[in-house]
Amino acid sequence: MRTNLIALGSLAAALLASSPTNAQQTIKIGLIMPYSGQFADTATQMDNAIKLYVKQKGDAVGGKKIELIRRDTGGVAPDVAKRLAQELIVRDNVDILAGFVLTPNALAAGDVSAEGKKLMVVMNAATSVITTKSPYIVRTSVTTPQLNESFGSWAYKTGVRKIYSMVSDFGPAHDAEGAFHRAFKEAGGEIVGSVRFPVANPDFSAFVQRARDLNPEAIYIWVPGGVQPAAIGKALAERGIDPRKTRILGQGELTEEEALKSMGDAGLGIITVYHYDYNHDSPLNREFVRAYHDASGRNPNIYSIGGYDGMHLIYEALKKTGGKTDADSLVAAAKGMTWESPRGPVSIDPETRDIVQTVYIRRVEKVGGQLRNVEFDKVENVKDPVKARLKK
Repeated sequence: MRTNLIALGSLAAALLASSPTNAQQTIKIGLIMPYSGQFADTATQMDNAIKLYVKQKGDAVGGKKIELIRRDTGGVAPDVAKRLAQELIVRDNVDILAGFVLTPNALAAGDVSAEGKKLMVVMNAATSVITTKSPYIVRTSVTTPQLNESFGSWAYKTGVRKIYSMVSDFGPAHDAEGAFHRAFKEAGGEIVGSVRFPVANPDFSAFVQRARDLNPEAIYIWVPGGVQPAAIGKALAERGIDPRKTRILGQGELTEEEALKSMGDAGLGIITVYHYDYNHDSPLNREFVRAYHDASGRNPNIYSIGGYDGMHLIYEALKKTGGKTDADSLVAAAKGMTWESPRGPVSIDPETRDIVQTVYIRRVEKVGGQLRNVEFDKVENVKDPVKARLKK
């Protein structure tokens, strides 16, 4: 604690000494992401979108040139993220902090944003409390409760009354499980059983068998991406659970593009909730997907849309301030901002600085011989429900 206080005190003093550089004609944006390690691909997808936005809109805004400075946390490393944020402000004189794939890193850098009075744009990390760490944080991704409370309410409204839940035993899964359970039970539903398994669990057979023995109307699943969706799809198929008969519900990671390639037809009928998929049917999204694919050779995902919209927010805020980069002016410009994103209409809640957006319900279907997440329902204008409850 003492070390942190000393570091932040030094940061404030250094900022005073470095203030003349703010008159420069270059706006520096410090990007903090896991460019290496097991989360490197998430950073790559986000960075691809940032590069695309700058390529499309130009590298100058508000009469000043945009300079991007990238720093690598190497993974979940809050101490590293905090140090990098301090170095970017004090040594590199950045005007804005951005990126932040992972919640622990975003929470750690939030203290630096508050102390250093720098706009911090969170482009992915989804834990609700992140924006409370600094009055200068704005989020362009999603919150976990935004997805899962909407999903829990939707499940009950569509006739499900008894659910078994299976989630990985780590923070993001706990948040998702709690949000889904809360909304489902408040609506009148019953959780007939639940289990948490190790985050790197290789075999789900025993857990799926336990769910089957209870014969629920639906099973709620939350696992991270990578190899886990394919493993759980295999276990469901082996235990004779057909998602077209027993509803399998989950957050979008369960059926992302790469997960479906691994899962195969075992994924048919799985229903998930997400805020973006490259198959979203709109002219703007088709244009975005085509440009993204042309530039990077792959389809965009949730990390891409968070980065693309994050850059849009920064550019539009700078236009409003005429190039002024002090955090108070930029945050004031961001509050209440609305725009049409490739994911649909979005806005920034002026009270919480979180994104307000449509949440999509999708089912895995075979389209043109390939597995796709096909949107068939949606919940519009969803705010972060956690902060909405705190106001009551």
